[in-house]
Amino acid sequence: MSTVPQHVFETADEALSDLEQHHDVAIPLAVAHGSYAWCGASPDSDYDVAFVFVPADLRQYAHLEKPVETITDDRDDLELQGIDVRRFAELLSDSNESAIDLLRSPVQYRTEYDPCDLRTYVERTYDPMDLYHDWRAIAATNYRTYLSEHLVCDGDVYPILDVHDGDDGREYVVRAEDGTRTVSADDERYAETQTKPTVKRNLTICRAAMAARYLRETGESGDHDLPAISFEAFLSEQAPTVLEDERIELACDLLERKRAGDGSEEIGDVVGHEFAHPEREIDPTVHARDGPDPTRLDEFVDEIIDAADRVRL
Repeated sequence: MSTVPQHVFETADEALSDLEQHHDVAIPLAVAHGSYAWCGASPDSDYDVAFVFVPADLRQYAHLEKPVETITDDRDDLELQGIDVRRFAELLSDSNESAIDLLRSPVQYRTEYDPCDLRTYVERTYDPMDLYHDWRAIAATNYRTYLSEHLVCDGDVYPILDVHDGDDGREYVVRAEDGTRTVSADDERYAETQTKPTVKRNLTICRAAMAARYLRETGESGDHDLPAISFEAFLSEQAPTVLEDERIELACDLLERKRAGDGSEEIGDVVGHEFAHPEREIDPTVHARDGPDPTRLDEFVDEIIDAADRVRL
C-alpha cells in the first residue's frame, strides 16, 4: 500500500492556506482523493486533495451573484479540488459517489471538522439506487471515452463492431439502437474517436463496474453493503462473494500494474463492453431509499460552518 509522505501533509496545508487567503474562504476539512485514497497509488502518482470550504461572508448565499461552488488549483505534485459546503451537502443528499468518498478517505490533511459522525450517518442512510447509477455512469462513460472504439454523429455514439474493406472503400460496422449499421469511412457526418486504453483507464472502469454490481447483488440479498474504499481490501474480502474469480484476478493484475508505475501503458480493452455496462434498470422497490434527511444534513452543515469559524481564529 502506498502511503503519503509527511512532507506532503505540510505542503498541502500551505497550499490550502494560500487558497483560503486568495478566495476568502475557510477550509475545515481536506482529505486525499484519487489513488492515495483507494490505495492504488504508484511512485509517480500526483497527490489529489479534495476539500470542503466555507465563504468568509455567509451573506453571499443571499446575493444575486452566488458564491463559487468549486475551487481548483494545480501546483507541483498537488491537484486540489474544493467544493462549497452548501453544494457538498446537496451532493450528499443525492448520495453522490464522489462526496461520499470524500468522507470515507483514510488520509486527512485538515480535520478541524471531524467527518466521523457525518460519514457514519451517510453510510447508514444513502440511497443505494442513486449510488448504483453513479458508479454505473462512471464505468460506462470512461469506457466510451477511453476504451470503446466508436463513431460519433450529431452527438450520438456508435460503438465499432467491425472494420473491413468493401468494394467502395473502408467501412465500419457499428452498433445502433435498431441493431447494426454499416458506415462508409468517407461519410463526413461520422467521426472516429481516439481512445486511450491504458492500465489506469481499464482499472477505473473495472472498479466502478465492480462497485455497482456488488452494491446491487448485496442489496438483492437483503443488505446493501458499501464496497471498502480500499480497492485491495474490496477485492480480497468482499468481491469474492458476488464476482467471478477470473474477474477478480484481472482487477488484481490491473491494480498491481498501476501501483508498479505502468498506469500509462496501453493494453487495449481488457474489461469488455458488457462488464463495463452494468444493468441500466434495477428494481426500485429493492434498491431505492429516501436518502439522507435534509434537516439532519443541515445540522451537519452548521457544524462544518462552526469548524470553519475556528479555522479563522
